[in-house]
Amino acid sequence: MGEIVKHKPVLLIAAVTSRYPAALDWTIEKTSEAWGEVALRSPVFNFTETSFYTESMGTDLKKQFIAFERLLQASDLPPKKHLSNKWEEEYSEVAQVDEVRPLNIDPGYISEAKLVLGTTKDRDHRIYLSDGIFAEVTLHYRAKQWASSRWTYPDYQREDFQEFFTKCRNLLRERIKKLPK
Repeated sequence: MGEIVKHKPVLLIAAVTSRYPAALDWTIEKTSEAWGEVALRSPVFNFTETSFYTESMGTDLKKQFIAFERLLQASDLPPKKHLSNKWEEEYSEVAQVDEVRPLNIDPGYISEAKLVLGTTKDRDHRIYLSDGIFAEVTLHYRAKQWASSRWTYPDYQREDFQEFFTKCRNLLRERIKKLPK
């Protein structure tokens, strides 16, 4: 029989996508109020790998990642995804822009072994967590680098994104070392 052990904490991240710089700033303010201080913030990247969001979000999309100071348990992801969906609706009501969906917020986490995103969409490679939320292992860490799978989104395969994820993983490892045994 396998021994059940408590899972190590993970580093909460969020991917924020919009064509509006104000939306990125608004999201950082909202998330830090609810989820705690921001530990790391990526540069703002051009999001050019797909036209999937053009109809609902417009063109010239930007994406930014944020990572939070406070570690959490992996099981805390569903409420974060529900809250991010609520914020997307809230921003769409106050933004006074033409797009149906001017903001996309995808919370997830980084563990020592993987990057996981929360989603409301069921697919063959996603695991149901609770309350309508699924988890997708978007990247896994092997041989000192990030590796993708057949379903990994093209932008998450970018080297510049993965450099940021490595910074997040290193931060997590430092924090775990400092935890009481």
